[in-house]
Amino acid sequence: MPEHRIFSMAFAKVYPAYVAKAERKGRTQAEVDQVITWLTGYDDASLANQIAAEVSMRTFFDDAPALHPHTALIKGVVCGVRVEDVEDPLMQKIRWLDKLVDELARGKAMEKILR
Repeated sequence: MPEHRIFSMAFAKVYPAYVAKAERKGRTQAEVDQVITWLTGYDDASLANQIAAEVSMRTFFDDAPALHPHTALIKGVVCGVRVEDVEDPLMQKIRWLDKLVDELARGKAMEKILR
C-alpha cells in the first residue's frame, strides 16, 4: 500500500495553513508555535530551522526532540476520524497537531489545549 502523501509533504507547506486557520479566528502565530512546541519539544529556534529546511512531515516528527507525555489526552475528531483511533503512528501525530490547532482556532483556552 502506498504511503499517504501528507507524510512526504514539507512541513513548511502545512505550517502557513495552521497559522492562517488560527489567525482567521483571532489567534496568533505565536500561539500556533506554542502549540507545536508543546507537542513536539522543539524550541522556537529549532522550529524555525525545521520550517526553513522544508523537511517532510515524516522528518519533522521523526526529528522532534520529545513528544509531550500527555499526548494520550488529545482526543476528539478531525476530518471525521477520532484521533485516538488512528492506527498509523505518524498519521496519529499529524492528527494530534491538527486537533490542537483546531482547538486553538475554536477559541479554547491555551491552558486547556496544552492539557
